[in-house]
Amino acid sequence: MSPIWRGAISFGLVNIAVRLHTATEEHDFHFHQIHRDDNGRIRYKRVCEECGKTVQQADIVKGYPLDDGSMITLEPTDFEELPVSTDKSIEVLEFVPVAEVDPIYFQRTYYLEPDKAAIRPYVLLRETLRNSDRLGVVRITIRQREQLAVLRVRDEVIALHTMLWPDEIRTARFDVLRDAEDPRKNELTMAGTLVENMAGEFHPDEHTDEYREALGRLIEAKAAGKKAPARTPRRKPAEPADLADALQRSVEATKKPGRRKKTA
Repeated sequence: MSPIWRGAISFGLVNIAVRLHTATEEHDFHFHQIHRDDNGRIRYKRVCEECGKTVQQADIVKGYPLDDGSMITLEPTDFEELPVSTDKSIEVLEFVPVAEVDPIYFQRTYYLEPDKAAIRPYVLLRETLRNSDRLGVVRITIRQREQLAVLRVRDEVIALHTMLWPDEIRTARFDVLRDAEDPRKNELTMAGTLVENMAGEFHPDEHTDEYREALGRLIEAKAAGKKAPARTPRRKPAEPADLADALQRSVEATKKPGRRKKTA
């Protein structure tokens, strides 16, 4: 993996030289837009809506629309002059309990690789995070944008999750829930039983992308000049009469073989 950023974690008076690597990758199929008649690629030109001319990339700058309809122009040098204090450092601001950070803030995940000379302090920080069950709240600048992020331990590596700023999180307000009735006691009991019947440990490798696999088979068949494989429709369960009926039937369907009821 090639690093996308180099810098250091600023941990008190300790600096830990690290390299930032992207932790995830998409395995989806990527398609081109083509002309059905001759398979020619469809290309898009950058055309100015004022003069109608095709514009080269070097002549394109950023513009921000104002409320009065006018536009201000921002040159690359304008962005370079913005104050960014964490250009080459990951500044640790504080350490917070893991449970206090809502996953809704998480944006992208990266791995931090230490330089050879920084292995000892890197491992020290990693084990301190692990033993304290806390996350390190940090600031980092990636591609000229300062972001809030957290450090956490994943196996033997320190992972960095960039985060959204608080004002980027929408508040969920749904009028339909305002007058919602509380669940009945028997519904809560059956729902709890259903959860217990379906309880298990999370093993990501057990889950597969069925759509992507089917799309792969379709592409292979097309490439071989064969007929597209038949689609196996999913069976839809019959609609229960009411919520209690749905819960009861779900509990019965998820009972594990050999499971006995507890006796007092």
